[in-house]
Amino acid sequence: MNAPARPITMLIAALGGEGGGVLTDWIVAAAAGSGFPVQSTSIPGVAQRTGATTYYVEIVPATWSALGGKRPVLALSPGVGDVDLMIASELLEAGRAIGGGFVTRDRTFMIASTSRSYLVVEKMAMADGRYDHDRLLKAVKDNAQTAVLIDLEALARQAGAMINAVMLGMIAGSGRLPIAVEAYEAAIRDDGKGVEANLRGFRAGLDAARATLAPPAPAPVKRSRGKAISYDAVEQEIAAMAPAARDLVREGMRRLAAYQNFDYALRYLDRLEVIHDADTRSGASGRLLAETARHLAVRMSYEDVIRVAEAKIDPARFARIEKEIGVKADEPYTITEFLKPGIEEFCQVLPVRLARWILRLSERRGWMSKHWGMEVATTSVGGYLRFLILAKLKRLRPISHRFDEEQAAIESWLALIVDAAKVSGALAIEVAECARLIKGYGDTHKRGTANFRAIEERVIRPLIAGRLPAATGADAVASARTAALTDPEGESLAKTLAEIERRASFAIAAE
Repeated sequence: MNAPARPITMLIAALGGEGGGVLTDWIVAAAAGSGFPVQSTSIPGVAQRTGATTYYVEIVPATWSALGGKRPVLALSPGVGDVDLMIASELLEAGRAIGGGFVTRDRTFMIASTSRSYLVVEKMAMADGRYDHDRLLKAVKDNAQTAVLIDLEALARQAGAMINAVMLGMIAGSGRLPIAVEAYEAAIRDDGKGVEANLRGFRAGLDAARATLAPPAPAPVKRSRGKAISYDAVEQEIAAMAPAARDLVREGMRRLAAYQNFDYALRYLDRLEVIHDADTRSGASGRLLAETARHLAVRMSYEDVIRVAEAKIDPARFARIEKEIGVKADEPYTITEFLKPGIEEFCQVLPVRLARWILRLSERRGWMSKHWGMEVATTSVGGYLRFLILAKLKRLRPISHRFDEEQAAIESWLALIVDAAKVSGALAIEVAECARLIKGYGDTHKRGTANFRAIEERVIRPLIAGRLPAATGADAVASARTAALTDPEGESLAKTLAEIERRASFAIAAE
């Protein structure tokens, strides 16, 4: 048999500590175990700080026996424009590979995680110093022959595994290497470390790749407004939206389906319909829809005690802690959660009427400031079960007091955006951005909500009603929001609001 013209070339980009070397060893073992000539090299680095950590693999797609004694010559490093399969564990690492010329439209099948691990310079910036996520996604799509974009970090968390095992599953599911699935699994088993967790991660990546490259047949579901709808119909609805918003809406749907259920995700889509119309009327060119979609998904997946409980017993969290403290196999350890819930936290999960009665009684008796300190060991049976019971209340979330409050606040915010869009698209976008103020829970949530209400009452509604000059519009809201984010305690915001009102009074007097 004639030898193949060239080997299959693969470049792996990973961050320090993600097991890129182990991933490479698995691939080499699977290829060698299948009888294929294979070679790997690596360039170690510290990834996000001063250099990239990359691994390069070449596999000859013909077995040693088929080569008839010929020994292939394999390269030690990738050539520009000469990579067949590229996989990156983080989106900026994918961008680096593209910048290096290793990803090309005529050759490269690219798998990239949509997750980010931010650079120090991004975190140090006074404002939002993050690299443009949408531009990075666009770069991947524009430069690869085929691009598979998926949150590999989230898949790893869900599977309770390291990201390198998920990456191996994605590689297997791509079908770009002449290696059977069983050979990859055998490589993981032969390695002998964290076998069960790594196999779970591998299967999660494999299933995700297969689902992405060959979507399952559409299945009918029940829409929140009672109409039967298929997944294809949902995709058609999203495809009709502005290009700037489509990926954000899809990600919002995935987030909310995981947070509650698919009906809740469809409620998100329903809410965006009125924003889509407002965007079109105001000429915002999709920016209003995109920003609202981003923040609406976060607001609808608010932090409550149910979500906190889910996070506390997430298998990925235990795996991360074990790694951080250096726990050896079968070595016992304890995780103690320090909690200090108050009346409001207890009432979050209660039915609306009962919660309101307890809160009114607590206000009259002066109990609202009371908190109960707790130390709960999630590594004990009793402690774990307490969090598990709370997490299982997820199905009852829609009848809870916190859910009722959050949905009312969201509807009010969306109505405010629609009203602002009647004045200008720019003003509506700034109103949508004000959702940044409302986050977390407890005192953090209270302060953010109070700051939002102050901006709404003293700037946004006066602008919509024409009591403040339209010329001050979007800039005034942006200034107030920035002041609130800079100083959550509210002093900077109070000064900014007073200055806005002072300047507005001068402008009105001048007119």
